[in-house]
Amino acid sequence: MEGFDLARFRDDLPIDLKPRGGPWPPPEWRRSRALVPYPAALAVMAARAQAIAQNRAPELVWLVEHPPLYTAGTSARPQELLEAKFPVFSAGRGGQFTYHGPGQRVAYVMLDLKRRVPDIRRFVATLEAWIIGTLAELGVAGERREDRIGVWVRRPDRGEGREEKIAAIGIRVRRFVTLHGIALNVDPELTHFSGIVPCGVSGARYGVTSLADLGVRAGMDEVDRVLRQKFEALCGKTDFAAGDPAEMATQVALADGA
Repeated sequence: MEGFDLARFRDDLPIDLKPRGGPWPPPEWRRSRALVPYPAALAVMAARAQAIAQNRAPELVWLVEHPPLYTAGTSARPQELLEAKFPVFSAGRGGQFTYHGPGQRVAYVMLDLKRRVPDIRRFVATLEAWIIGTLAELGVAGERREDRIGVWVRRPDRGEGREEKIAAIGIRVRRFVTLHGIALNVDPELTHFSGIVPCGVSGARYGVTSLADLGVRAGMDEVDRVLRQKFEALCGKTDFAAGDPAEMATQVALADGA
């Protein structure tokens, strides 16, 4: 995804990423209940993306929360890390710095675009539409912006022209299999974002918000229910799967080291 601007012309793209051809097995829909260390998430994604590319595993949408941390994308600049309040990890995805922590729903989306539409801009537009549809169901008007990735909320109550980011998007694509995904602020500690310039967007007009900050008292279970419903409307049915990918990866690593 390097070498071109993912933020341009997304409004002109059709929003439909359902599978073509096939039949393909539906993506698994999994959730980790415990906080997932970031290195474990990277390992799970890398292994699963390779298996998907080799047709050895179904696609996967994996819902997680992380302990407090910052991640640096491929376009992150050192001056955008204002204060390293938490561990900092190189993510390997596009974009700049972002924060992950409890109360933020991270959804790692591993899809084979060759089975769907091999168009990365369309994939990003679909992720944005997924978030916007989820927010609408919860009573929040989220919007995309042509010049920046992610989903934004207007905050005239906090000043003229004020906009605050409620969801971030960062992706990587290997052999047309997607990695990373979205981060939706449900009820994180918003002061934790102050250690970075979130996604490289600074200035008095811009800030960060969450569902809780907007007065929406939806719990994580309710948010997950709506996320799945809206994902399936855009990308086709999913198969709810038991088992925690992070726990399974740990078990495999322990077995390999025995």
